[in-house]
Amino acid sequence: MNFENTNLLITGGTGSFGKKFVELTLKKHNPKSIVVYSRDEMKQWEMQQYFNSDKLKFIIGDIRDDKRILESLEGIDYVVHAAATKIVNLSESNPLECIKTNILGSANLISACKSHKIKKVVSLSTDKASNPINLYGATKLAADKLFSAESQTLSNSKTKFAIVRYGNVIGSRGSVIPFFKEQEKKGFFTITDKKMTRFMIDLNQAVNFVWLAFEKMIGGEIFVKKLPSMSIIDIANAINPKIQKKYIGIRPGEKLHEQMISNEEYLNTVEFKKYFKIIPSTTINKRPYIKGGKLVNSNFNYNSNNNKERMTSEDLKKIIDSSFN
Repeated sequence: MNFENTNLLITGGTGSFGKKFVELTLKKHNPKSIVVYSRDEMKQWEMQQYFNSDKLKFIIGDIRDDKRILESLEGIDYVVHAAATKIVNLSESNPLECIKTNILGSANLISACKSHKIKKVVSLSTDKASNPINLYGATKLAADKLFSAESQTLSNSKTKFAIVRYGNVIGSRGSVIPFFKEQEKKGFFTITDKKMTRFMIDLNQAVNFVWLAFEKMIGGEIFVKKLPSMSIIDIANAINPKIQKKYIGIRPGEKLHEQMISNEEYLNTVEFKKYFKIIPSTTINKRPYIKGGKLVNSNFNYNSNNNKERMTSEDLKKIIDSSFN
């Protein structure tokens, strides 16, 4: 996908993904402008100082505010939707706030993008949206359904929507690695369950996968990147193999193993070399979505425990050393 001389907007653009997306897009795609839309003015100021680019524009706004997001999309060609309430335990205790941002905010964005005839929109999802057991995952599943369904309606909208789904982003705010790095100062790690596994992806891979979705999308599909898995013990050992580990049990809303594609989704799942694609369930003509890939078999399930691709502690340590040092 070539973004040269185009105008992009990213919601939640001051987060870990947003900053990396801005960095790599400015470096590799030479856009006309990137609008960073978020509600945290201090982080916007910090990004402004860090990048010091006249191609960056900053808008203080909330995706819950339908009027603000509508006026902010004037002149925009492409949108990346990264804004979300995502901390699992806080979402459980603040359910309405999570619903307002992740579901109603997404609906506001969809409506605004259609009004402005945005060319393409990619929404960031999560492995927690597959067979969710917590509110965060449930709201992201609902948001995914909104974006997917919009591409299947009979409206005259020319805007295309797609979703990307991936796992634990190495080094992102709220993820396990910064959490362990802070705990290391106290001399111990808290481990929920030694059998726990997670999918792993770094920020560069996440950005590249969003670019791929923009390039390959037909409309309404969910792109699922093939990723390595790790046990929580191996993640901890990559940071400090000798530190004391305290086992505290699984917290409310957590899964022992994360899932990216469920058994129920196999009928609409197509495998490609480096990713899977989940076709919208309401699609009548599946041929364009399948071209170049193959439908998976009936017992297919893609979770972090049965995943054959593994990341070792040594592999992760190299990424951590380059990211945190």
